[in-house]
Amino acid sequence: MRIVYLFLPFLLLVLAAFAPVPSVLVSAVPQQQVPVPSQNNDFTFKHGEELVYKIYYNLNFIWVPAGEVTFRVTEEGQQFHYQAKGKTYSSYEWFFQVKDDYDSWVDKGSYLPNYSERSVNEGGYHIFEKIAFNQSSRKATVWRAKSKGQTETKTEHPIKNEVHDVLSILYYLRNLEFNDKSAGYTVPFSIFMDQEEFPLKMTFVGREPRKKVHNMGRYRTLKFQPSVIAGNVFTEDAKMSVWVSDDANKIPVLVESPVSVGSVKMTLKSYNGLKYDFTAKVE
Repeated sequence: MRIVYLFLPFLLLVLAAFAPVPSVLVSAVPQQQVPVPSQNNDFTFKHGEELVYKIYYNLNFIWVPAGEVTFRVTEEGQQFHYQAKGKTYSSYEWFFQVKDDYDSWVDKGSYLPNYSERSVNEGGYHIFEKIAFNQSSRKATVWRAKSKGQTETKTEHPIKNEVHDVLSILYYLRNLEFNDKSAGYTVPFSIFMDQEEFPLKMTFVGREPRKKVHNMGRYRTLKFQPSVIAGNVFTEDAKMSVWVSDDANKIPVLVESPVSVGSVKMTLKSYNGLKYDFTAKVE
């Protein structure tokens, strides 16, 4: 198992996207209308937001700090530029070393990606990938190379629906409203990754008013369970849980998930540049 799966577990089901998956099983997602965020540009985030998460890996009942992932938002004209950078701690690199960068440029009006890049360096595995999305023509153009600057291979792929990449889906979901939703409500969406489109969903489980986050206190939270992609990381019946702040910011504060060997946990470590007061923190 590549340790990159410890870094963006929070991107819901995209953990299995960061490397080729030999066999993939996706739970069936019934066709239903995809919810649309507010169209008045009342985003839950703003230019300069930075969220840092600490990643733990559990093996034999011991939680080992493995690394960190940092998410940043930059406003660039009519687009938002999302960034995620994951890196192992030096104390963990005797076992495995990871340095990954993800970038996504998203249209402010549609919340959909126009272009994305990723540079993945995980032990002996390396890949540089660019994707240009033509949402109206239902097409994704992909360029791949072993590393940035090397000869790229170009491929084109038809897509059935409007699709997100591994970063844009995070910020899209943060802008959905759940105040009037009951437990069991599901949100369908499509992800394009590894040159393939995946129809997936996220289920709203309910509210937890005093969820404890290690070293960060207690929070009013909304709990969700996203679909996962079964393969070399998750079993088909694996359940990932995501707790999001129950306030105007809707930032993830905790993610927990079993994996094929052990389990992973991601906890909020620090936050800066939030658009709204962080009123979800109760202790």
